[in-house]
Amino acid sequence: MKHVLFVCTGNICRSPSAEAVLQHYVDMQGQSAAYFIDSAGTHGYHVGDPPDSRAINAAAMRGIAMDDLYARKVKISDFHDFDLIVAMDRGHLKILNDLKPQGAKAALKLFCDYLPHSKVQDVPDPYYGTEQGFEVVLDMLEEGCQIMMDAL
Repeated sequence: MKHVLFVCTGNICRSPSAEAVLQHYVDMQGQSAAYFIDSAGTHGYHVGDPPDSRAINAAAMRGIAMDDLYARKVKISDFHDFDLIVAMDRGHLKILNDLKPQGAKAALKLFCDYLPHSKVQDVPDPYYGTEQGFEVVLDMLEEGCQIMMDAL
C-alpha cells in the first residue's frame, strides 16, 4: 500500500483538495485498497475544521467529494508513516525538511514537480482570493495527481 500525505498551511484549501482529487482518481481506477491518502497543515490554525466551503463547492462541481475531511497539523510520526509527503509550496517544503527526523522513510516532494509544463513552482493559496482561485488550484491538482499516479 502506498501512503501519500499532502501538506499546505492550514489544511483547509490546497492539501485537502489534493487529497480529494487523488482519492477520486484512485477510486475511479479501482485502486482504493492500494493507497492511503491524507492531508495536513504546517500550522494548527484550523485543526478540526472542515475544508473551506469554496474548496468543497469547487470540487463538488467536478464530481469530487470532500466529505469527512477535517484539518490536522503535521506530526513527526507522519514522516515514518507515509512513503511520500507532498508540499504545496516551497515554504511548506522547507518546514517539512526542517521537521523530518533523521532516518524517516518519507520522501518529500513539491507538488509542482508533478507539473512538468508549469512555469510556477508553488500551488497558489486561494484562501484570500475569489472562487476563481479555487478553480485554478483544482486545475493544477487534477493534472498533477494524474501524473503522480503514474509515478507511484
